[in-house]
Amino acid sequence: MSSSFEKFQKRRLLSSYFSVVLSMFLVLFLLGILGFFVINSKRLSDDFKEEIVMTVFFKAEATDSVTTAFAQELKAARFVKSSEFVTKEQAAKQHTEVIGEDFMTFLGANPLLNSFDIHLKADYIDTENIRKIESSFRTNEMVADVVYDKQLVSLVNDNIKNISMWMLIISGILALIAMLLINSSMRLSIYSHRFIIKTMQMVGATKSFIRKPFIWQSIKLGFIAAVLAVLALIGTLFYVNTNFPGLHIMEDQLLIGAVLLGVLLLGILLSWISTFFATQRFLNLRTDDLY
Repeated sequence: MSSSFEKFQKRRLLSSYFSVVLSMFLVLFLLGILGFFVINSKRLSDDFKEEIVMTVFFKAEATDSVTTAFAQELKAARFVKSSEFVTKEQAAKQHTEVIGEDFMTFLGANPLLNSFDIHLKADYIDTENIRKIESSFRTNEMVADVVYDKQLVSLVNDNIKNISMWMLIISGILALIAMLLINSSMRLSIYSHRFIIKTMQMVGATKSFIRKPFIWQSIKLGFIAAVLAVLALIGTLFYVNTNFPGLHIMEDQLLIGAVLLGVLLLGILLSWISTFFATQRFLNLRTDDLY
């Protein structure tokens, strides 16, 4: 009878430990995913911004020396990421491929102009900076026109601001949920030992002496959950990098390492804090309140 009761207690204890590890693993994994999203969000938004093209058209009378001088000016400009010179012949070929027929056969001439397709650096893709850049290009007498999608620039910047704000809100909510879940799991685990805690206290054991084994046990569980979360995050990174190489999610390995280390430390720290306050609550309870 005693043996079966001990087995029952052991199974209940293992079940309690399993639920603690599982809940902590899920929360830490979710926080890790959010961390990866945060560190990659700026790079992804920058990549999207830098795909916006500003096209500078030159007048028909602009000579090769004019376009060469402009190309050198672009190379020296701090706001230019890359640029490409597109001749009117290349532009005509591209239009023919898009339209599906050669428009010059019935026009009899090529009405297009030589141009530069310019990709600006992400820090300069906002309404104010891009207008200044446009104005500086227009001061060149040989420039016929400067064209870019003004509506897209405004839309991109507004959306990025909104996404950043929501990311901060979601991060705060998830961090709060993580603390509440881990604290609840630890409290449930310690609840089953409340009578042992009170018995030890009645025979003269100090609070720190009683608290110490519970804290060490929870740190072990937190460490196990954090290691499992780190392994799952690494697996997720490799999966995403293999199936979506264009995202370049593995580029910044230093920040990735920082997130993984943060998950590991967070698992240990949250376990320690939650167990400390949970044991403190039961240490301060009266004997009658245990039932």
